[in-house]
Amino acid sequence: MSVTHNSLIEALASADMLEIDGLYAWQFNLDNELLAQVSAGSASGDSQNQPLLTLECIDGRDRRHWSFSLSQISAAKFDGQTDSWIISNGEGEHHLKCFAAISGNNDDDDDAVDE
Repeated sequence: MSVTHNSLIEALASADMLEIDGLYAWQFNLDNELLAQVSAGSASGDSQNQPLLTLECIDGRDRRHWSFSLSQISAAKFDGQTDSWIISNGEGEHHLKCFAAISGNNDDDDDAVDE
């Protein structure tokens, strides 16, 4: 079951891994400082063009790198059929999926009774 987010920024904030164009990228950077500046109204005039998200992954022997600005991330549209965000940059359209890790509790149950 996937969680519906109102924006790609919201989805990225809770993501632990991304898939871009069918490639898994667990190493990515979301510039939280830039987001905080925008939220506080203290961002510079060119903040919309600054990189907000950078991704890097290995495709066979090739290292692939993507970078998206705040304005590109803000303009992303969700496609319900593919369960992905469609984001455009100078290279074309990319399909981005956000995944949040599922975690469990490995602690012993305090209420359990030993027999």
